Amino acid sequence: GIESMRAGHYRTAYTCFKLAADRGYSKAQFNVGLCYEHGRGTEKDLEKAAFYYYQAASSCHPMAQYRYARYLLSHRPGSEWDRHQKAVTFLEQAAMAGITEAQAYLGVFYMRGLHPEEKRGLKYLLLAAKNGDAQSRYHVGVCYEKGLGVQQNLAEAKRHYRESAAAGNRNARERLRV
Repeated sequence: GIESMRAGHYRTAYTCFKLAADRGYSKAQFNVGLCYEHGRGTEKDLEKAAFYYYQAASSCHPMAQYRYARYLLSHRPGSEWDRHQKAVTFLEQAAMAGITEAQAYLGVFYMRGLHPEEKRGLKYLLLAAKNGDAQSRYHVGVCYEKGLGVQQNLAEAKRHYRESAAAGNRNARERLRV
């Protein structure tokens, strides 16, 4: 499946992934989810993508946990508490497994929620920043500048802005100018 995907033979790749996914192989389940999400080798279908992401996520596949959680939070109508909690649980599992995207998402999520949890948000932003995410590094700078979840420290804010700007973040460059 992987070789077929690399060669641009999407239909063959999808077929291979699907066979392995149906046998319970979590990496293949994740790949089938990607095929459905992006319409590679099969029709684009976000519901089916979510189904396969959920299967892989249930087997502790970290990137599937992240993608399924994002699906729950952004593509499902309503704000059912159980769905929300399930999404946060999967995001936290993916973040602790080292998925930078999940760390960054959770950092912003906790900072901006109805009841912001600034210290918790900062924890995840720092994890993502340490993994090289320039946008998260910028957000850490904002936290230090404004005293969100941490003692206000303009020198520390400036350091984070510099690191983020060096990685190409425009917002950080602008904050340094200001």
